[in-house]
Amino acid sequence: MSASSSKKVIFAALIGNGLITITKFIAAGLTNSSAMLSEGIHSLVDTGNQVLLLHGIRQSQKPPDEKFPFGHGKEIYFWAFAVAILIFAVGAGVSIYEGVHHILDPTPMKSPHVNYIVLGLSILFEGAAWYFAFKEFSKTKGNWGYVEAVKRGKDPSMFVVLFEDSAAMLGLLIALAGVGLSQYTGNPVYDGIASVMIGMVLGGTAIWLAYETKSLLIGESANPEVKNEIKRILNSESSIKSTNEILTMHMGPEFILVNISVDFRDDIPIGTIEKTIADIDRKIKSKVPEAKRIFVEAEAGKGY
Repeated sequence: MSASSSKKVIFAALIGNGLITITKFIAAGLTNSSAMLSEGIHSLVDTGNQVLLLHGIRQSQKPPDEKFPFGHGKEIYFWAFAVAILIFAVGAGVSIYEGVHHILDPTPMKSPHVNYIVLGLSILFEGAAWYFAFKEFSKTKGNWGYVEAVKRGKDPSMFVVLFEDSAAMLGLLIALAGVGLSQYTGNPVYDGIASVMIGMVLGGTAIWLAYETKSLLIGESANPEVKNEIKRILNSESSIKSTNEILTMHMGPEFILVNISVDFRDDIPIGTIEKTIADIDRKIKSKVPEAKRIFVEAEAGKGY
């Protein structure tokens, strides 16, 4: 997923969530709905998250310097992880707290029709944002399944927005059910229960996001297809007796660091070794454009 595509998805979600946040808070103030207040907090957190992701993308595109010789690509991983923490700490925490408070001290709901209008419009806008994110994600997943694409994807900004929008759609449906049950039964406790359930949805989303971005932040290797392509290139070189090791690490969504250890044939001159290393570098970068930095070590065979 290119940075431009990620930005389009994030901007679409940012505009939609910003407008939805305002309407939800107005509706919560007019109706005393705990579920609506939780939904307002949910949308506010999502809006802030999109700002953080855009900041992360911008920071990750800064060029290498003396302090960061491999660039700042991992910035996007840090900010994606920060988004997961923010969803858990603020979104889930406040929603569950508000829901429990409303259950223990229920407040009758006023003008529930306002909630229905706002929730209906929110489902419409959020659904459009979700469809846009889903469509862009589907373009980039290739032959992978959706779950596999999330696990193997190296650009967290895309699946973070998709997760957020999916959680938002589920939260809206829960809020709609809570408001409806509270009005139908005359018991405002259902509104509080809906708020707690929204918080649990946010908590689950945050935990999954944190799990998926943690390995990228630590230093995840490239996908097996990349390693296999590098191995194929090495095996095609007649000057190489055997390949000892191929190490890869994503320094960003579109930046792979490659470290290779090979055993060159003993009968070739130094000049041939230098030419072979230059050929390896050129061929790998041609076949794997994300491989920005490649280091080749000449070592005796390790027996495997």
